Amino acid sequence: MTMQLRIRHTTGYHYEKGAMASFNEARMTPMTTSEQYVLRSRLEISPAPWSYEYRDYWGTTVTSFEVHDPHQDLSVVATSIVDTQGTPPEPHGVDWEALDAVQDEWCEFLAMSSWVAPAPELLAELAPLRAAAATPTDYAMAVMTFLYQRIAYVPGSTEVTTTAADAWTEQTGVCQDFAHLTLGALREARIPARYVSGYLHPSPDPEVGETVAGESHAWIEWWDGEWVGWDPTNAITPGSRHVVVAKGRDYADSPPLRGIYSTSGGSELFVGVEITRLR
Repeated sequence: MTMQLRIRHTTGYHYEKGAMASFNEARMTPMTTSEQYVLRSRLEISPAPWSYEYRDYWGTTVTSFEVHDPHQDLSVVATSIVDTQGTPPEPHGVDWEALDAVQDEWCEFLAMSSWVAPAPELLAELAPLRAAAATPTDYAMAVMTFLYQRIAYVPGSTEVTTTAADAWTEQTGVCQDFAHLTLGALREARIPARYVSGYLHPSPDPEVGETVAGESHAWIEWWDGEWVGWDPTNAITPGSRHVVVAKGRDYADSPPLRGIYSTSGGSELFVGVEITRLR
């Protein structure tokens, strides 16, 4: 099923005592890929900044901007219209030996950062699944089924700084945690795997013209002759409800908004996402 989705993503900061200046990067522009086409995308920033746009190492569109005037609030509104299709690549079922040839090519997606490093207790429970898996994809699907059954999805149960090991200890998490847990398990088995962030329409059958509250979402892709996606939070293949914004090794490569500011007080982040199916 194909869809056309409009996403309006509002985020920014309120500074308790105001900021004299701020320097930021926004990753809020969807990618054009074989599964989606960006018809238009606009980024509105207030106060008006000096800005420039570039693609980072991972292929994500980044808007870097600086505000040099004193400001109490910083607001970034990204509005995009994207055509999506529900025909993602199917697993090829390559064997374990085939992965040996791509260990150097995809070495960055085998790195075990602190974000994704699995807890020893998790690896011990996964060992029988690894021994029984005839192919990397067999193991990948077994891991994701295992985590979906063991980890409870609880909104607000973790922080943006929570690691995979922390989430395993608590046995709860959100989409970022499900992605990090999966990445660590696959990389430990030498399966290249990467973090994908973007949006997910929350309804399995969205109504045309209805605007709903959404949120940023995260899922994964692993190498099986080509990159194959899976949404471990919902135990589904990414499809026409998913919109890709960024890819990387883990969350640290793809935060929607990141920056520094000059102030004597703290700051409060605000976020809101609205998604509308246009056709």
